[in-house]
Amino acid sequence: MLNLVDKIFALKQRFYSLDVFRGATVALMILVNNPGSWSYVYGPLDHAPWHGCTPTDLVFPFFLFAVGNALAFVMPGLEAAGSNVFLKKVFRRALLIFGIGLFLNWFPFIKWSGDHLVVKSWTDPIDIAHAAVIPTGIRILGVLQRIALVYLFASLIIYYGKTGVAFVTGAVILLGYWALCLLLGAPGNPYSLTGYFGTNVDKAILGAAHMYKGEGLAFDPEGLASTLPAIVQVIFGYLVGQYISQKGKTYEMIASLFTIGCLLVFTGYCWDMVFPINKKIWSSSFVIYTTGLAVLVLCVLMYTIEMRGRRRPASRFFDVFGKNALFIFMISGILPRIYMLFHIADGVNAKGEIVYKGLNAWMYDHIFSPAFGFMNGSLLYAISHILLFWALCYWLDKKKVYIKV
Repeated sequence: MLNLVDKIFALKQRFYSLDVFRGATVALMILVNNPGSWSYVYGPLDHAPWHGCTPTDLVFPFFLFAVGNALAFVMPGLEAAGSNVFLKKVFRRALLIFGIGLFLNWFPFIKWSGDHLVVKSWTDPIDIAHAAVIPTGIRILGVLQRIALVYLFASLIIYYGKTGVAFVTGAVILLGYWALCLLLGAPGNPYSLTGYFGTNVDKAILGAAHMYKGEGLAFDPEGLASTLPAIVQVIFGYLVGQYISQKGKTYEMIASLFTIGCLLVFTGYCWDMVFPINKKIWSSSFVIYTTGLAVLVLCVLMYTIEMRGRRRPASRFFDVFGKNALFIFMISGILPRIYMLFHIADGVNAKGEIVYKGLNAWMYDHIFSPAFGFMNGSLLYAISHILLFWALCYWLDKKKVYIKV
């Protein structure tokens, strides 16, 4: 799926700004996912605790918006190829991306338990002596899995419904999701961590053992219910991409989109008063608000790059990330897991027991933190990984190697 965006390159009228938009999103994704220490992260580089939106919360919806942009440029070719080819390609890509996401959740298939390695089982046995502990296992959903699902359903809606039906379907989904949250959520507090209805859906279908536990309980920010409004993010990206392709590189197109972006941001703020902007439950107001911001950012890029012809080093830097987006996202997820397999002795605790650390924690504690301080060291650790992955992307681009799905 992610390689759909690469097909923009084949257009006679290429929109380089779309490449830069996508590449910058991938780079920011690497930055926020790889701090030196999760205990030392600058506020803008961390997710909002619950309601609200930080720059980090924009990364995922921007990426889905870019996926929709890409669909607008490749859908005519898919329509010309016929339903059989369309369905084969879309389902193949969706299944492959979902499978890669599940692979990353399970990788590297072994983990440290005390001082020895054990195989990571699909579901860990429940400790009867600690029955209150949430059962654990391999998480089924995640970022790539959500990308796969929303790409699949958005593609089907767009292909069979065309523009008008896609827009109406998106509006119905957003309003319907709001109604589900309100009617099925906890009375008086339906948008809270414990009151959100989608958690019960995930527990019933996936099981608590296979859900995310980062909030201190079984709650999945990429859950099944909250995937519904995320589909609309792709639909909106498609509608914007279609408008861009139809209007071409004109000031009228940019001015119209900029106005639409402002209206979407304003609408999102207004909706926030009754349905809070919240990434973790992917609220409908979050979809509208972040889509508006994505449109505004894209307008600035199109004006600067397409209309003014200013291709600065920063744009070239971000461009290469988008050309192997899926591959680089995989590597950025695999490398930290490999770090954890290195069990490095790092002193003793108060009980006289040897303390072991993964390679990532060791590098932060012994290289980045002493040299730059806790906060800056954590940030520079993440930046070092961006530079590492950029070098790999740059080399692949020079070799004309593009790893696609």
